Amino acid sequence: MILTLNTQPAKKEMRLGISSCLLGEKVRYDGGHKLDHYLKNTLGPFVQWVPVCPEVEIGLTVPREAMRLVGTPESPRLLTNRAGVDYTDIMVRWTKKKVQELGQKKLCGFVFKSRSPSSGMKGVKVYNLSGIPSTRGVGIFAKAVMDKFPFLPMEDDSRLQNPQLRENFVERIFVYKRWKEFDQRGGCLKDLVTFHTNHKLQILSHSPRHYTALGNLVANAKKYQPEDLQAHYLKTLMEGLRLLATCKKNTNVLIHIAGYFKKLLSVDEKKELTEVIQNYHQELIPLIIPIVLIMHYVRKYDQPYLKSQYYLHPHLVELMLRNHV
Repeated sequence: MILTLNTQPAKKEMRLGISSCLLGEKVRYDGGHKLDHYLKNTLGPFVQWVPVCPEVEIGLTVPREAMRLVGTPESPRLLTNRAGVDYTDIMVRWTKKKVQELGQKKLCGFVFKSRSPSSGMKGVKVYNLSGIPSTRGVGIFAKAVMDKFPFLPMEDDSRLQNPQLRENFVERIFVYKRWKEFDQRGGCLKDLVTFHTNHKLQILSHSPRHYTALGNLVANAKKYQPEDLQAHYLKTLMEGLRLLATCKKNTNVLIHIAGYFKKLLSVDEKKELTEVIQNYHQELIPLIIPIVLIMHYVRKYDQPYLKSQYYLHPHLVELMLRNHV
């Protein structure tokens, strides 16, 4: 079931950056790739990928000698494994230009190749002068992107194998897309109130603390300059959405939603809804089951406020999320 209000972006309207090898492009040092079938075949039809391979784009060949980070996690050098050729300065110069270029692409997210010396977000090995590795490194290109776009939804491919982290990332890219649309319309206070209202339950499912903070921010909006208000709101919003929507937090939201129907549902309908929520809380069924039942009641009893809540349809059903327990 899909509510007609607050429809999701059309196919290919959303741009996401991605490490080229994850799309099956043979750009790795060994001439291979790291195709991620979910990203290419399930999410791919609904987004426009902007592929990036730092090593190839600085002019290295395929295949090529493997590289690694050497020095300290805070200031590593990018060297080839055997010959020790230093590509740090070339990579840094290219990265500065590439980050500026990506700023013009209006990205809504980025997926990096995990543990890559150029593109790994975390856990990248950095070897000291004795050849002993630390796993506190960050890829040179990935760090620059994270520094430049601190609120942009980002993940690496290994973390996206986790169903909860995958769902969290997809939720965030859709919220970020809607935020950009709000900003492009001018970002007036009235539209901010509407944006916040429509995302209330979604925010609550991730972080009650950020839900309260954002509510207070909107309530006191006139105390801020518009630019400061939007910057503060976006920072708080994206920080809150990074937190996982757990079973406990989702149950709290489902019970909150059920309260809208307490004078409308029949005795049998109330019993059914309560049982379904309890089964979800006990992790016997996936979240999609109580959501579908609630969406049925939203239609049947015509609840305008709930119709506008992105919590009930945060992303496209074709992405097959919310199906895990």
